Amino acid sequence: MCGRYALHSQPEVIALQFGLAEPPAALRPRYNIAPSQDVPVIRLGADRKREMVPMRWGLVPHWSKEPKTGYSTINAMAETVESKPAYRSAFRRRRCLVPASGWFEWQPTSTGKQPWYFRPREGELLAFAGLWERWGEGEQAFDSCTIIVTDANDLARRIHNRMPVVLGRESYRAWLDPGTSDPGALKPLLVPCPADWIEVYPVSTRVNSPRNDDAGLLEQVGAA
Repeated sequence: MCGRYALHSQPEVIALQFGLAEPPAALRPRYNIAPSQDVPVIRLGADRKREMVPMRWGLVPHWSKEPKTGYSTINAMAETVESKPAYRSAFRRRRCLVPASGWFEWQPTSTGKQPWYFRPREGELLAFAGLWERWGEGEQAFDSCTIIVTDANDLARRIHNRMPVVLGRESYRAWLDPGTSDPGALKPLLVPCPADWIEVYPVSTRVNSPRNDDAGLLEQVGAA
């Protein structure tokens, strides 16, 4: 799964990698992004150009009676995303990219859970496959999102059996295109990324608290 991640790249770098018309404004470095917080998401706008917009992390289906949902909707399983009622409409029409500098995962040990940080082996940014949905009308309306997860690759499996779907740049266009709705064309993208795309190392348990949000959370502690 993916329950915490970081995004600290410069806006100019984000704009270049994701093909944005201009760097996103007012984007501060974040080192411990947690569920229910607003997160920057890239989607196609009404003019079919890519835009970065804030969304609540934890998808709220448009048919939900309440503007909230459980922790479980921060992630959607790649295996069932096209059939689950909470996600199937968004999977066909409202797909997005979630930029990340890396993500955290926890490994059970004899002394408690040890957090590990996954980051790109080359470059600065990863792109998680995501879905978004709009809930409500008028002033009450808001957008929310989920990150799709799949089986872990050989590297990530050392820590956890699941990982976010990390898309390569060559897949951005197809994933974002609302004209593509056939699961047969989309599901092949929802696979583990190659293990050599990422690296991982242990970090401080300070990341366990969302109140901590500083660059020190990404410093390695102990051997990888």
